[in-house]
Amino acid sequence: MRTKHNIFSRKKTWAGILLAQVVLFYFLSGSEWAVRAADSFFEWRKHSHQSLFASFPFAAGDVIYIILLLALLYLFIQIIRNKKRHRHSIMLLILANGFYLMYQIFWGMLYFQKPLSEKMPQSEISPEFVQELTLRYLEECRILRSQAEEDENGVFKIKDPHRLKEELLRSQHTIARLDGKSTTGINALKPSLFHGVMSYSGILGYYNPFTAEAQYNPDLPHTSLPFTMAHEAAHQLGYAREQEASFIGFLNGKASANPALQYSSSYFVLKSLLNSQISTHPRFVEQVLELYSEGMKRDRRAELEFRQKYSGWLDVFFSFTNDLFLKSNQQEGAVTYSYFVELLLQYELSAPPE
Repeated sequence: MRTKHNIFSRKKTWAGILLAQVVLFYFLSGSEWAVRAADSFFEWRKHSHQSLFASFPFAAGDVIYIILLLALLYLFIQIIRNKKRHRHSIMLLILANGFYLMYQIFWGMLYFQKPLSEKMPQSEISPEFVQELTLRYLEECRILRSQAEEDENGVFKIKDPHRLKEELLRSQHTIARLDGKSTTGINALKPSLFHGVMSYSGILGYYNPFTAEAQYNPDLPHTSLPFTMAHEAAHQLGYAREQEASFIGFLNGKASANPALQYSSSYFVLKSLLNSQISTHPRFVEQVLELYSEGMKRDRRAELEFRQKYSGWLDVFFSFTNDLFLKSNQQEGAVTYSYFVELLLQYELSAPPE
């Protein structure tokens, strides 16, 4: 009887610790000092953390996730089968406590950094300027696409992904607005072991806070692949918010000398600008799409075919859960581009003429 009482007491203790952690980090997330401390800790451990796992020829973080999922599955099965249910419940609570604590210390607190938009000059933005910028990026994409390599179907193709990664890391050093964040130059960009599931889920890439690796889906259309790498590499710098990572990825592409990264970044900007105007200026969007070069039209068709091939309930499920995750961390939902476009427009308005 005493043993059962002790087990139940331990279970309450670990459940209480988990609840206390949630409350603690909720209050810490509102503390400017705590958020700055988390950012400083990230900067301090960034190089060693990436170095430790970059040496693995595979995505070490994915292996950790697989082991974790197997452990969770085992514990749930044992609990359902009523085999030492209380002991396995305690193990589950201990695992949840450790996972939550490591996540918050390594990454979660970075979502509450001061937004980039508050650090940039603010100017009035007119619809005319947005359309002018859209046409400018259209012309830039047309020029870059004419210089791009293609596959046998005339679709944009990256011939040397390794060289692309090296150039991406080099160009990070030349970005003028890294906001005091340091670069490591360490290649921890790796194809995900879950790329098959990612294609069906709509996930392009993700950052693993436990191994500091940046994972991407190698099966993506190559128009999306370089910018996805740049986006995930921005997370490695310490930019947690998705739209801010996209903005830093855009700056990376702009500073790069690699044509594939330049085209992919400019193409992402163009699509984002068009998406921001689809409800207000649909005719303008249609006109811009008609002005795509033949190569760009082939690339767009390839992207649409990829989405149609892998669309389904899994895509809807992951889109919904990712939307909830982003909003819980003070970010916009997964389907909006407005914050990225806001950062882009303020940058373009304040940037000196070339």
